[in-house]
Amino acid sequence: MRVLFLESHPMWIHGLPNGFRDAGHQVKISGPLTEENIPKMIAEFRPHLILMMGWGPEHTFQRQNWIQKYVHATDIPLVYWATEDPTFAVSFTLPLIRMVMPHFVFTISKDWVKHYNSLGIKAAHMDFGHHSSVHYPVESQPRYRSTISVVANAYPHVFEKYPDHYRLTSLHTLIRPLLQEQIRINFYGRDWDKMKPYLGVDIPREWQYGYLPYIEANKVYSSSDIIIGLQNYQSQVTQRTYEILGSGGFLLTQNTPEIRRLFTPGIDLVASSSPEETLRFIHHYLDHPEECKPIREQGRIAVSNATYRHRAEYMITVLLEDGILQREERIELSGKERNANIDDKKEKMAKHHVIKGDTLWKIAQKYGVTVEQIKSWNKLASDMIYVDDCLFVSEKAAEDHERGNGRKVQTHLVKRGDTLWNLSKKYGISVEHIKSWNHLTSDTIYENQLLKIEDDGTGRT
Repeated sequence: MRVLFLESHPMWIHGLPNGFRDAGHQVKISGPLTEENIPKMIAEFRPHLILMMGWGPEHTFQRQNWIQKYVHATDIPLVYWATEDPTFAVSFTLPLIRMVMPHFVFTISKDWVKHYNSLGIKAAHMDFGHHSSVHYPVESQPRYRSTISVVANAYPHVFEKYPDHYRLTSLHTLIRPLLQEQIRINFYGRDWDKMKPYLGVDIPREWQYGYLPYIEANKVYSSSDIIIGLQNYQSQVTQRTYEILGSGGFLLTQNTPEIRRLFTPGIDLVASSSPEETLRFIHHYLDHPEECKPIREQGRIAVSNATYRHRAEYMITVLLEDGILQREERIELSGKERNANIDDKKEKMAKHHVIKGDTLWKIAQKYGVTVEQIKSWNKLASDMIYVDDCLFVSEKAAEDHERGNGRKVQTHLVKRGDTLWNLSKKYGISVEHIKSWNHLTSDTIYENQLLKIEDDGTGRT
């Protein structure tokens, strides 16, 4: 499937688009939008799905008008991911939806799903995630070395408008007690110099480092003993929660019901319920650094199923179930017509009847083959499949082909805690071989993923 993202901001182009790529789809990122390049990209790229997300430079009123004009001149589904809900749902998200009229809305706020549906807007919940291309552990960087850091904008304008915002509770729990005790925090982000009215304390100028490029954040997470992660709501978690843990950061955050639902405090991260508890945690873990490493490692495992590939697969499943993606016309032969033209050799191959929720990636993982093999065997020109299609998915044929080249082939079902490194040790092969055989674009693997393990030519498996 070809997916066009109408986006240019660094915070968005490195996440979900890469998740779609990992899931086997072709992706194009628009960059800055103009009235001329929107119809040109649609005509040249011929997307099956168009996505827009968040709140950024491509969401000005003028550009929203262009999107509505040129996308709706086609029959291509337009989907919006609302990442500013619920704080700006009324002031920003709803006006945008009314202007661009997406066919479907995903929102990070579970509470707003019903509200959108009550307005006649098709919607579903989808949380943030992380991607290993930008959020991964690195060696400690002298430039970013710190005992305690926070990476976040301060948002004083939000507190001026919403004085009861839960983020203030998080600030008072996690940051104010440290400032009152004059415990240094390195602040990365905008407007921390304007926070005395809300924190009651001035933050020393030399503790403030200003704007941090999005792709540099993992270096701070890896170079700090403790990362403070604020929370905006009790019922959802921030984007940086996943990104800090995915980068191997030691996260101290607010103890909320959603944090406890998604993670195990004391195992995956540390969660504080009061200023006094924050100070106890800070002193304890700084005095016992040996206890931090297993929490860092377990935190990465805890978010291994919250990557943007998982989010992309989920998004596709929801859109297929709702019939949104069925707006695309079939370019290739129907399933029955394809099957009638398969040669005798393929008739001996195993078959899979597509059911609701299937994707080529899921089917490939199930049978231990690749997406490209399935597409080749079934003469598919895109990644789109449909319920009741009959696909050839012969694992035996794939194995026979490899054995014909003198190679032994086996599979490994990924378990919790597995990494490419420990699998390479287990089977006596290189990480790069495993990535090549399984068409992996990063070092991230997932629980219950089926990996192909081959003889690398040295006689070992």
